[in-house]
Amino acid sequence: MAEKKSLMTEFKEFVSRGNVMDLAVGVIIGGAFGSIVTSLCNDVIMPAIYWIIGLASGDKFKNPETNEIDFEMMTKSLNVGTIKFGSFIAAIINFFIMAIIIFALVKAVNKLMTIGKKKAEEVPAEPTTKECPFCFTEIPIKATKCPHCTSLLEEEKKVTVEKKKK
Repeated sequence: MAEKKSLMTEFKEFVSRGNVMDLAVGVIIGGAFGSIVTSLCNDVIMPAIYWIIGLASGDKFKNPETNEIDFEMMTKSLNVGTIKFGSFIAAIINFFIMAIIIFALVKAVNKLMTIGKKKAEEVPAEPTTKECPFCFTEIPIKATKCPHCTSLLEEEKKVTVEKKKK
């Protein structure tokens, strides 16, 4: 049973390292962005290039009856197909959905990692000033004489100690 706890502790430490999470996010986002690039090339750019090649080839794809370019014959012979803007837009939307999900997961993991950690209690700083009992102005704590009313503060301590003894 002790082995499982130590294994879980080690795993938690491994996952909680920031660079592991960054690497995971980078790989996932990189893969999703790769699908956008693939869709752009296969669905938009290549059909347009094939179409331009077909236009440049001139008479090869002209219909002899109408003397116009036969796009149907060109797409069949070049294996072009149509430009698929819908597929490209779908790849972009998939990327943004994946990015939102990854963002939410990273935010949740960061929240879980902070739950186990206890916040350090703030220790109040020692006071650096005190109040003069005669004129009620703030003076440095080490002062023995008030700079405002010039009363001796050491005597006040002696007086209060003597009153307590009586």
